[in-house]
Amino acid sequence: MKQQLKLAGLATLFAVCANAAVAQEKLRIGLVLTLSGPAAALGQQVRDGFNLAVKDLGGKMGGREVEIVAADDELKPDAAVTKVKGLLERDKVDFVVGPIFSNILQAIHKPVTDTKTFLISPNAGPSSYAGKNCSPFFYVTSYQNDQVHEILGKVAQDRGYKRIYVMVPNYQAGKDSAAGFRLDYKGEIVEESYVPLGTLDFQVELSKIASLKPDAVFTFMPGGMGVSLVKQYRQAGLADQIPVLSAFTVDESTLPAQQDAAVGMFGGADWAPDLDNPQSRKFVAAYEATYNSVPGTYAMQGYDAALLIDSAVKAVKGNLSDKEAVASALKKADFTSLRGSFRFNVNGYPIQNFYLTKVAKRTDGKFQTEIVQKVFENYGDRYAKDCTPAN
Repeated sequence: MKQQLKLAGLATLFAVCANAAVAQEKLRIGLVLTLSGPAAALGQQVRDGFNLAVKDLGGKMGGREVEIVAADDELKPDAAVTKVKGLLERDKVDFVVGPIFSNILQAIHKPVTDTKTFLISPNAGPSSYAGKNCSPFFYVTSYQNDQVHEILGKVAQDRGYKRIYVMVPNYQAGKDSAAGFRLDYKGEIVEESYVPLGTLDFQVELSKIASLKPDAVFTFMPGGMGVSLVKQYRQAGLADQIPVLSAFTVDESTLPAQQDAAVGMFGGADWAPDLDNPQSRKFVAAYEATYNSVPGTYAMQGYDAALLIDSAVKAVKGNLSDKEAVASALKKADFTSLRGSFRFNVNGYPIQNFYLTKVAKRTDGKFQTEIVQKVFENYGDRYAKDCTPAN
């Protein structure tokens, strides 16, 4: 009996020492984001939002010091895969956070999840992984791509727009956006233009819009594409004639470049800087003080991604060896989201509120999106029904 008690005591001592060793090791997080080129502002917002959360957490998650390794995916799938393999094999990261664009996510999803490393997307949310191909190693702190575009389709339908011109980039997220818009919109699509990703000259499309005279334009043009489109749309004299319903075309990542050209244009989002709750107000003030810019949804979702990881690491007391326990902790989403109401669906995509927003110029001369109305409440995506917990 004494021998058994000694052995039990030694086992307990070893477990305590093991947990202490884990707690002393740095938690390594790899960020894979677009940090160069016309879309760099999007990745920078996610990076800055994530870093601000780590700072607010005192530089620790679940009692472990945090080390962040950032990699620029260059908006190139091949480059992204190479960077991710470096993070996994060389840097031995515990979590991968990213990317911005869905074509990059489709390139890195398998390399990350096949190693049973948790991939947290702070922006890209394609339909590809929301249904039967869902994974217990993949979580999204933004939305399923279709959902934001559904907002604009419902608004267009509710406002009685009979004829809509659709213009999106020719890649997965662009296709998802057009599909999302059509879910609630039952009027006529007079033209559906798919432009190459990275397009900066829209003169051909603007001529078509002027000729067809639709009731409104629906577009999804993130980053530099959105900057160019909005400026050219305003210069063509169309902004005062034909309303623009957009997603990620006029937001806090593009407004510093678009400025007055974007005022009055509509967007759809899961959050805006004027959302009235304590945690959001505190975040906006801290972000503006730290980075001297207005945060957008990218920054908010990056911040929430850090809070999500922190909640999971805390739940498992810093020990990430039990993957099922970590997955269970992530699914609980036991943190206070900046957007308020937030929980995960069975597929690891959020159930949350969505809003129609409008660009406004603030009294301090800066530009931001502001909430016009709540369009969907506690809304989950339509693909979750095809995901089973065993996936």
